Amino acid sequence: MTLSHSYNLGLSSPMSVPLDFGLKSVKQSSSCVAIALAEGSKEQISDMFNKVELSLSSYDTAWVAMVPSPCAPQSPHFPRSLSWLMNNQLCDGSWGLPDHHPLLIKDALLSTLACVLALKQWGVGERQINKGLEYIASNSASVTDDRQHTPIGFNILLSGMIEQADCLNLNIPLRPTDVDYVSSKRNLEVKRGLSGISGRYLSYVAEGMGSSADWEMIMKYQRKNGSIYNSPATTAAALTHLQNASCLHYLESVLEKFGDAVPTIYPLEIYARLCMIENLERLGIDHHFRKEIIHVLDDTYRCWLQGEEELFLDIATTAMAFRILRSYGYDVSSDALSQFAEEDHFCNTLEGHVKDAGSVLELYRASQLIINDDEIILDKINSWTSEFLRKGLHTGEMHANRLKSYLSREVDDALRFPLHANLEKVANRRNIELYNIDSTRILKCGLRSHNFCNKDFLNLAVKDFNNCQAIYQEELKYLERWVKEKRLDKLKFARQKLAYCYFSAAATFSTPLLAEARISWAKNGVLTTVVDDFYDVGGSAEELENLIQLVKKWNVNFSADCCSEQVQIIFSALHSTISEIGDKAVTWQGRNVTGHVAQIWLELLDSMLIEAEWTRKKAVPTMDEYMANGFVSFALGPIVLPALYLVGPKLSEKQVESLEYHNLFRLMSTCGRLLNDMHGFKRESKEGKLNAVTLQMLDGSSTSEGEATESIASIIISKRRELLKLVLQEKDSMVPRACKDLFWKMSTVLHFFYMDDDGFTSDEKTSAVKALLDQPITLNEL
Repeated sequence: MTLSHSYNLGLSSPMSVPLDFGLKSVKQSSSCVAIALAEGSKEQISDMFNKVELSLSSYDTAWVAMVPSPCAPQSPHFPRSLSWLMNNQLCDGSWGLPDHHPLLIKDALLSTLACVLALKQWGVGERQINKGLEYIASNSASVTDDRQHTPIGFNILLSGMIEQADCLNLNIPLRPTDVDYVSSKRNLEVKRGLSGISGRYLSYVAEGMGSSADWEMIMKYQRKNGSIYNSPATTAAALTHLQNASCLHYLESVLEKFGDAVPTIYPLEIYARLCMIENLERLGIDHHFRKEIIHVLDDTYRCWLQGEEELFLDIATTAMAFRILRSYGYDVSSDALSQFAEEDHFCNTLEGHVKDAGSVLELYRASQLIINDDEIILDKINSWTSEFLRKGLHTGEMHANRLKSYLSREVDDALRFPLHANLEKVANRRNIELYNIDSTRILKCGLRSHNFCNKDFLNLAVKDFNNCQAIYQEELKYLERWVKEKRLDKLKFARQKLAYCYFSAAATFSTPLLAEARISWAKNGVLTTVVDDFYDVGGSAEELENLIQLVKKWNVNFSADCCSEQVQIIFSALHSTISEIGDKAVTWQGRNVTGHVAQIWLELLDSMLIEAEWTRKKAVPTMDEYMANGFVSFALGPIVLPALYLVGPKLSEKQVESLEYHNLFRLMSTCGRLLNDMHGFKRESKEGKLNAVTLQMLDGSSTSEGEATESIASIIISKRRELLKLVLQEKDSMVPRACKDLFWKMSTVLHFFYMDDDGFTSDEKTSAVKALLDQPITLNEL
């Protein structure tokens, strides 16, 4: 990789255990830690896949308790739910989630008022009613406090319950000005809801509309399970007004599952399990739970094929399922998302009405995996969702299903690091540091589930990251000795890029067991940098030719056949590294691949010689000639291709010679070459070097630097999408997925380094290298 600028990172390497290329001590260390990690947190997390636990909702249970018996209207249909309310009031007089965040008072007020109404309706629990009213009085200022997190439909629900209290001759201790404020807000929301084409929002909060609701219209949104929007509260209100048998069946089934109380939404199994997978991936610990994850995804895929309502009637669940299933190679169509190509359609959904940032974030993430499909859809969804999220961050005008400070950090991270520039292990570190163990989600009221997030996830993630980092430090120390042993540090013309080369390896092969792939990747990264500088500035014409002839001949007399000490140092390092890789690959492949690795290097040297000849003769190739040579000379071949032999799957000669294999390499390398040229244009122009931007201007299709750069950027996007399409393609694919992933991961490395500048020049990127390789995470700092 011809990335410019060199840094002294000051990376410490406290562990200096002697290593060979096999890195036996590293493997023994990782095995010991892996055994330790298998206890405790791992077992608890594994158990969570088998059962989704949802917190019980006082608010929804109160509405269930208010349903009258059809045989005796003066008695509750669900008396045990009423008893549950009397037994589950919190010490401060409120009902709702215990130990809730100080910004969730509005949620507690709704739950408390609903419970007070239920008790008052049936003439029980006078002591609990009085304590509940005291809580409302002492927290009444929160009703109009904009700093408080506002549950969905708060103004409609609160106003409706105040009216219901009046009918029960119950005085709610709120200031008249606050009641008027909420009522005014409610009227605006109702008016806006009625003006919509669907009425979905008013249906979702229908319990707050009481007898004024159009219940016949609301029943249009009844689901196959009998619920209204999977909401026990709304369904209970519908049962009260219409005595609908399906509503009754739904509530009875939920109570049968949870006992005497209900959660605020049910079912939620698909979403909760997908959230688990999402969390484990974001924290970098998903590799511990491959079996469990595949089992969940197989079930999710069956639901996808069967068109399950739980999956398709919630935007966030649909988008998350699409993204995760597609990333794992399941054949899912983007048709389910195409309806959201236009923001207007989203606005006509329940999520759109409340400006739900969580749903938009999931659509944004999912849009980056729309391939094999209409790319116009991809661009449209990506465009409006990213704009929506940026605007929401700036103005705060978006609903969040969790505290906005938490969601805002997640949104900001997603926008700054899109899929194509998000290095997995670097992202794991950021996600660990930003991780919030509070699993509270706020819909109409609060909901908690350990499946969303919990401390076990965080504990395991920190242990796993620090374990990997300790291994990385050992490997980096070994590589530092290797550079000196091979005398590469004596080549004054060569940039010293070991830390960055190894960083890209660690970010690509993060799991401890892939040590040999990391070492191969890093060594060849160092050597390609040396050779690039050698053909660029360090070697004479004789030396350049001599190096190529040595690689062709292979078995040589080093002292006699090398024309200079520089050539001898370079060829000696190449020869030993290629031979090492060939030997190690035998274990994985069952055959010797030394000849192929040498051929990869030879093709690179030939391409670099062509560029050197162009420069010496001041020749100007056509854009096609430049790119036909340039994707090879960008020097990713020796880094990526030998590593394919060291990641697990067997690669036959037929697979290596396939068009698919060639196209994966070509697309990855073309992206890299064009990224380098676009971001390094000004520097390379001053140095008189050939560059794709310059050639784009010279061929007449782009008259200005701006037009040429825009054209190059468009080509990069197109090639990147082609690459992702090939990587995710399962049908008729010859190259194993684990191997194809390396091409995409290298592309991600390049996009990460070239996000803002001419590669390797950002302090933020330097910090990312140090954070991954040198700075352990301490739990008490989080």
